[in-house]
Amino acid sequence: MKPLRLEDILFSQGFGTRRVCAGLVQQGFVSVAGAVCDDPGEFFQPEGLTFTVQGVDWPFAERAYLMLHKPAGTECSQKPSTWPSIYTLLPAPLRTRPQKAAVQGVQAVGRLDQDTTGLLLLTDDGKFIHRMSSPKHHVPKVYEVTVKHEITPDLVERLLAGVVLDDDPKPVKAAACEAVSPLHLRLTLTEGKYHQVKRMVAAVGNRVEGLHRSAIGGLVLPEDLAPSQWRWLSVADLALMSASKA
Repeated sequence: MKPLRLEDILFSQGFGTRRVCAGLVQQGFVSVAGAVCDDPGEFFQPEGLTFTVQGVDWPFAERAYLMLHKPAGTECSQKPSTWPSIYTLLPAPLRTRPQKAAVQGVQAVGRLDQDTTGLLLLTDDGKFIHRMSSPKHHVPKVYEVTVKHEITPDLVERLLAGVVLDDDPKPVKAAACEAVSPLHLRLTLTEGKYHQVKRMVAAVGNRVEGLHRSAIGGLVLPEDLAPSQWRWLSVADLALMSASKA
């Protein structure tokens, strides 16, 4: 990448209009390599750059790739109807990153129901969203399912063989399924229909009491990432998501 002015770097990362970004610099709120920069027009090589805005370190990211531990009681919508939006859990620069599309900021890669917890990816890379969401790419998603009634071998076999949902005559089957305990089912899917896990479990005569997504591809939700917390995805994280195919 070619060098960019500091105010343009801040603008590209979602810190506001160019005038706002210039003001942040002029007021001494921005540091690079530990030194305060007060010239909005100073040039920096953005690739690999980490800058500080009001005491918070920010790595330059041409595209943002994040993981979020979605808590219960939140909606994966910019305009939630009942519950708080997951986007309120993110810092403002990630919510306002400029895009060519009408919607700004990072977007959720697929959605989880308001009562579902676990691993959620967010990005401003449209191609990545399509690759991770399209059933043609068979990216496995692993769900930890708590059910109301005891799990039987027949239930597991039926989910693996395929069940018919009311809006699709073609059977939908799990890529993998195992009973972890009498009331804990681990279910792997490679497509994402509306309320799919709940409807599949209902189709075999049981009921979902709790639902948590623990992995996408080879990427497992880190144990040290608490509900409502987020972090940047590393290059190794991105590789893990495409390494596992069902």
